[in-house]
Amino acid sequence: METSPQVVADARVRILDAAAEAFMRSGFSGTTIDDLARDVHATKGLVYYHFKSKFDIFLAVYGEGMRRARARVEPFAAGPGTGRSRIEAMSVAHLLNVMEDLAYHHAVHQAVRGEVSAGLKARQLEALNDLGRLRADYEEMFRAVVAEGIADGSLRRVNLRLAVRTLLSNLNAVDNWYRRIDGQTADDLHHLAVEIVDLLIGGLATNP
Repeated sequence: METSPQVVADARVRILDAAAEAFMRSGFSGTTIDDLARDVHATKGLVYYHFKSKFDIFLAVYGEGMRRARARVEPFAAGPGTGRSRIEAMSVAHLLNVMEDLAYHHAVHQAVRGEVSAGLKARQLEALNDLGRLRADYEEMFRAVVAEGIADGSLRRVNLRLAVRTLLSNLNAVDNWYRRIDGQTADDLHHLAVEIVDLLIGGLATNP
């Protein structure tokens, strides 16, 4: 009996979700295919049916993490409003993605920090670098909106690259301390994200 495309897709998503959690919990080097098979209540054969290796699973988790982040943030980049209002909305959306897809976010950060690249073959490093371009394009989306904010006067003149990297670094640093809390609602998360973005973009100083 042939397996339906939906069943295959569902199994792949379950593997990716379990892998993201495992990579967050144990790191890339500390995670095994046996761990993933156990976490999805499946055989190693099912895991290998979808992915050739643990590294291929990591690439898929990285790619999915970036896809989810972009899907969450991009509508605000192209939306109405000043550059400042849009960069604030993008930052809130980015934070919500961090908090709601924390495991995927951790996996991307492991790659950025070089925790995955040790011992990789040349073709694997190339594949990892290709995914790094997704992150660079994502960063460029923020730079474009900040530039528009400078042009419309809603943001002060700053070094674009420095400003955006500082903003994203601080948004991403939330994963150092944020952990899911039982009973935390979507409204709770949104309120927390808005507070953090207000501090990062509005700062601590009073208006002159």
